[in-house]
Amino acid sequence: MHAFKTCISAALAGGALASALLVASPVAHADNPSTGKGTAAASRQQQMAEIAAKLPKVRAADVLALARKQIGISENAKGGGTKFQEWYMSTPRARETLARDGGKLKDYLTGAWCDMFVSWIGNQLGISPVMGLDAYTVEHARWFKANGRWGEEPKPGAVVFFNWGGSKDIDDIVHVGLVIKDNGDGTIQTIEGNTGNGAVEARTRPTWQVVGYGYPMYPGDLT
Repeated sequence: MHAFKTCISAALAGGALASALLVASPVAHADNPSTGKGTAAASRQQQMAEIAAKLPKVRAADVLALARKQIGISENAKGGGTKFQEWYMSTPRARETLARDGGKLKDYLTGAWCDMFVSWIGNQLGISPVMGLDAYTVEHARWFKANGRWGEEPKPGAVVFFNWGGSKDIDDIVHVGLVIKDNGDGTIQTIEGNTGNGAVEARTRPTWQVVGYGYPMYPGDLT
């Protein structure tokens, strides 16, 4: 059996999301000096909303339903062999992060895959532009924050980022999953890839281990 691999330790790590497909971070123009940073934040939110309106009407419930169907999928003895790793390696995004981070493309096949799992879910449902596409937890969290979709509330369908020591610094994130629900007792229910002995599992986590939450703009949940 394998010891748990933190997603920060992947040999190759993704970064900011592909600008050709996803909301750029930050937006191309500078803040209006007369209105401050709020102008850029509002612009990013509007840009994401416009993109979401053109995507399949996927809801948070749909994301969680697909994630549940993956429970039990496990890596092989070499830490690879999952469809999430194989998929990510095949994407143009993997080549972008490879160019930035160095290493070898094939390293994704045995790299820590918790964020590849989350990204695979979004890709399968056609909502990567508003959910994110990455292999590195820290940069995925930064993307949410830069686009005004970061917070402290454990909403169903939120992307939850962890640090086992309780740090609230994005740079200290080591793992990621999806929130099923807030238990209301200081814990949350989640679905995570690359957890336990390298599998997709439903877990209960204490909220003190949460760095923060990223909120995909689910098209089907927009009012």
